Amino acid sequence: MSSQKKVWLGLGLGAVLLALLLVGGVYYLLQPSTPTARIRDVMIILLAVEGLLIGVALLVLVVQMGLLLYVLHEEIRPILRDFQEAAHTLKGTSEFVSEHVARPVIRAKGYVAMVKALRDVLRWRSRRKSKA
Repeated sequence: MSSQKKVWLGLGLGAVLLALLLVGGVYYLLQPSTPTARIRDVMIILLAVEGLLIGVALLVLVVQMGLLLYVLHEEIRPILRDFQEAAHTLKGTSEFVSEHVARPVIRAKGYVAMVKALRDVLRWRSRRKSKA
């Protein structure tokens, strides 16, 4: 049997057990000899304890959120600052390379292309004249 089937079987058995306990509790409370006042008092106490536990859980949640904000402020902000500095350095480097390497190469390639085009035009004219 796979673990997923075991989980579903456990959940199903738990749901059936919970339904049986609920039906049994309702049946017990409907009996005339049941001390419902005492059960009511116990349930009020249990609800008060539950409220205290929820309050403690909320307090822990607030403390954890404070710790998360501290980590974000103290750890992530320097990382972002370093990343910003690296991006600024990269921008400067790319501008330098563009200005001192790429632009002269592009200009030289343009002159070479212009000379080749002029040479081709002159060859074309000389061929045309020789054929005529």
